[in-house]
Amino acid sequence: MKHLKGSITALITPFKDGQIDDSAFQTLVERQIDSGVHGLVPVGTTGESATLNDEEHERVIRLCVEAAGGRVPVVAGAGSNNTAYGIAMGQRAQKIGADAILAVTGYYNRPNQAGLIAHFTALHDATELPIIIYNIPARTVVGLSVDTLAELSRLPRVVGVKDATGDLARVALQRHHCVEGFIQLSGEDMTAVGFNAMGGRGCISVVSNVTPALCAEMQNATLEEDFVTARQNQDRLAPLIDALFSDASPAPTKYALALMGLCTEEVRLPLVEASDTAKTKVCAALEELGLLN
Repeated sequence: MKHLKGSITALITPFKDGQIDDSAFQTLVERQIDSGVHGLVPVGTTGESATLNDEEHERVIRLCVEAAGGRVPVVAGAGSNNTAYGIAMGQRAQKIGADAILAVTGYYNRPNQAGLIAHFTALHDATELPIIIYNIPARTVVGLSVDTLAELSRLPRVVGVKDATGDLARVALQRHHCVEGFIQLSGEDMTAVGFNAMGGRGCISVVSNVTPALCAEMQNATLEEDFVTARQNQDRLAPLIDALFSDASPAPTKYALALMGLCTEEVRLPLVEASDTAKTKVCAALEELGLLN
């Protein structure tokens, strides 16, 4: 997993009449790879994993692994606030053929730092796949301290973090305290360039569902330390990023993809389709980027 870097798309899960649209999903995967993305994350938060049953969860990972065909890494969402269930999910992802798993901090239960260490250690010891820890306290309430992450980074297969704290100062601190080579990936599209400037290696991105080529170009520029080009790309993407997060994600992203003819805008309750205000912003951003006919 040392090669994990760049633009890694947190894939939506397309639905049609309430069911997973297998064909649309694999078409989206092919579009991503053709556009130069560096990796794929099926069944993460953006993939509405919370409303997929076990069979659907496995099916989406399998569809992604099959469509990717080893061309880019597949990092399967396998997070849970129930450690035993998270282990089972990780083991299923391993059996299906995912390259790594993305595991979120324990939400709702609000474990302390010792509990988080025990949770990720148990997941590590029960699977053979590399693990990317997902730190997003805005959704989970509890977050990993830098010291906790540093301790976890010493486990052989805890190889990186998806950091959605929005705190760029953490990037430098984590680089200092974690083991050498520990992978830091941004979980926030709007600060992705700044994150890499501080020492990150990429972004697990929502906006790349819509603009995979531009996101890949932006990440390639940061990896080459061409931050002038990267910033120009970020400026072009900023209105779209703002629009895609102007309502509960991934509803605005699915609306954008529906306008582009790539899937329906269906989401599962308790999510509902994007508001009219969000739709107006999405339309304007897509038009500005020349993505609407």
